Amino acid sequence: MRTSPYYPQSNGKIERWHKTLKGECIRIKVPLSLEDARRLVAEFVAHYNEVRLHSAIGYVAPAAKLAGRDRAILADRDRKLAAARERRKAAREASRAAMRSPTVLAP
Repeated sequence: MRTSPYYPQSNGKIERWHKTLKGECIRIKVPLSLEDARRLVAEFVAHYNEVRLHSAIGYVAPAAKLAGRDRAILADRDRKLAAARERRKAAREASRAAMRSPTVLAP
């Protein structure tokens, strides 16, 4: 099915992709030749699919989601977050204990 070009209501996903590609790749790096443009776009597509975190899929890269690694990544994040919370809690408790204990001044 063909849709009207530059009419996001009829083909929103591809129009959004073109906006992202133009805004984050083409307009920033300004290719000087067709070969340069192809190289820039190929690099951006690789970054977009393999590195860039996407909020719609839980802040994982599409390649990780496609490979089924998203659950392991999210579980690892949850584990790290719980460990960080425990460290902060222990640090707060140690700080409070230090504030409660009297300090002895040397004569």
